[in-house]
Amino acid sequence: MAVCDLDIWRAANLLIKRHGPEAEIVAAHKVDELMAAGDVEGQLVWKRILLATRDWNATASKDDNIH
Repeated sequence: MAVCDLDIWRAANLLIKRHGPEAEIVAAHKVDELMAAGDVEGQLVWKRILLATRDWNATASKDDNIH
């Protein structure tokens, strides 16, 4: 099952809205849980969500430094 980039970004956005600054940690824990369960496909999807969350937070930090 392929997950499009738009869905990854939507999931990252939702994660950030729900967990704020802890969103990356929540995503990393999910990656670990899926790895422990042997769910390789799920783990790969959540790694993409984790990276999108990091990118989103990095962009937000740069925007904050501009003002």
